[in-house]
Order: sequence, then C-alpha cells, then structure tokens
Amino acid sequence: MMKKLLFVTASLVALGAAAPASAADLAARPYTKAPPMMAAIYDWSGFYIGLNGGGATSRNCWDFVGGGSEGCHDATGGTVGGQVGYRWQTGPVVFGVEAQGNWADFKGDNVSLLIPGDRNRTKIDAFGLFTGQIGYAWNNVLLYAKGGAAVTDTKYDILSTAGGALLASANSNTRWGAVVGAGLEYGFAPNWSVGVEYDHMFMDRQTVNFVTPGGVAAGSDSVKQDVDLFTARVNYKFGGPVIAKY
Repeated sequence: MMKKLLFVTASLVALGAAAPASAADLAARPYTKAPPMMAAIYDWSGFYIGLNGGGATSRNCWDFVGGGSEGCHDATGGTVGGQVGYRWQTGPVVFGVEAQGNWADFKGDNVSLLIPGDRNRTKIDAFGLFTGQIGYAWNNVLLYAKGGAAVTDTKYDILSTAGGALLASANSNTRWGAVVGAGLEYGFAPNWSVGVEYDHMFMDRQTVNFVTPGGVAAGSDSVKQDVDLFTARVNYKFGGPVIAKY
C-alpha cells in the first residue's frame, strides 16, 4: 500500500514539473495590430436650404427735393424667410454662394421738420440678399463673412398729423444696394445646422415721387436707407455629412 502511495505521489510531482516545460514549448500567439481609430470630420460641402427669422432696424432720412431735410426715423420690426445656397470646402476653408428672400414688417415715422402738418412713414415689406461667402471651419463649427447685393421693397406714406389721414404715398418702391455680414453656424446633426447672422444693408439714396390718393403729383423726396438685420437660421444640407479620416 505504501509503495502504491509513493508511486502516485512521485507521478504527480513529475507531471507538475513537466507542465511548465510543456507550456514553454508551445508557440507564441501571433500579435495582431488593432485597427486605427477613425475621426468623424464634418463636411460643409453641398447644397442646402433653410429658414430664418429675426428682426431689423432701418434708418430712413427724408430730404425734400428742392427744399431741405425733413428728418429721420427708424423703421423696426420682425422678419421671416428662407435661403438656399451651395458651399464647398477645401481643408478648413469654406466658400459659398447664397440667395435669401424674406417677408418683413419694418415700419416707423417722424413728423416732418419742414412741414409740421405731415408725418412721414416708411414701411419695408420684403427684401432679398444675393451673396458670396468665405469662412473657416473648426470641424462642425463654421465662422463666415458674406457680401453682395441687396434689394428692398418699401412703401412710403405721408400722413396728416391731425387725424392720420393719408395725404400722399409711393407704393412698391424697389431699390438695390449692397450688403455685408457675418455669421456663426453649428452642425448639430448629420445634415442639420443652426446659426446666427448679422447683416448691414447699404441702400444709399433714391428719389421717391409721391402722389395723392386722387393721383395728383405731391412732390418728391430723396430718401437714404440703411438696414441692420439680425437673424437666427436653420439649414438642411443635402449629401454626406461626414468623411472618415485616419
């Protein structure tokens, strides 16, 4: 019995000593390199369409032709509209073109400095912007400047200060000028972005011819107009939103 126990014990010791050697003889597992990480880079290239809304202040100064200054007033109010454009990106630099059209309700008035019985009123009903853009992108954040042409559709009225009756008007007066602006846009989803934008519209001077409600000529004013516009925007971009970069 003792001999059997010694034999079993010796066999277990021999197996224990041989196990490490057998493990050492096994071939090492081959090393496999982990795949490289991919960074998602937002791509601003492509066509986009969107909506905007905000407010503006338009400074309007009236000068009676052949007379003198009738004074100035601010026409303020809200606006809503849309934009469509195209951007292309090279490195962090982004170029673009855009057309924007808005309905507006900017209005204001002042009592004429020349004719105290008259109240001069300006109302901008609509405007459009046609601009080029250049910007710099930090992945999904874009800072840009823009510039180009602007057009406003404006109605001018002369009202009685006594009872508010319409004395004369110049309807649907369209004028062209220039615009410069800047904006900040953030891509919050694969094809969606939101932003804020400021634009200044230089509409210069234009001679406005007034007629009474009965169709009789009532003189002319040279009106200088500028607009400061603040809007919030949301855009949807067509095409792939990101590219993979190792």
